[in-house]
Amino acid sequence: MLLPFGASSQIAKFKSVFTLNFIRHIGWAEESKQGDFVIGVLRNKEVSGWMEKLSAGKKFGFQNVVIKDFKSPEEIQDCQVLFVSSTVNFGKHSSAIIDKCGGKNTLIVCESEGATDSGAMFNFVVRDDKLKFEIHKANAAKFGLQISSKLEGMAAAINL
Repeated sequence: MLLPFGASSQIAKFKSVFTLNFIRHIGWAEESKQGDFVIGVLRNKEVSGWMEKLSAGKKFGFQNVVIKDFKSPEEIQDCQVLFVSSTVNFGKHSSAIIDKCGGKNTLIVCESEGATDSGAMFNFVVRDDKLKFEIHKANAAKFGLQISSKLEGMAAAINL
């Protein structure tokens, strides 16, 4: 798909806005509500830049929102949300990424075809030239997270 000039930045902005909005519609475990609310971004400076702009000075409940950039799956640590770039082969690295997340309380958001089949809870996809997202409730449940039915109504696909 060929995007018009500047469209890539707009898509990164939309993914950032959606990801920041997802967090309000998740049932978080109590331990996720301690300290800063950290959103990690694996290899996507454009998305992390937008998230920093959009979340600057904002809080999630009583927690400060902090954006962390990770260059490799090995660097991942302590985050409530992890956005995984399409430049990372999530299918190939999913086990390592899930292990680095500690297997619980981390919402994994991807932008790679088939990512929910490999453990992601949310996955951005383009369908009919529109940006949409898929949800995998069972993957979220494995991590102790609950996805609100409000998000289900907006999803392109819901895997139970």
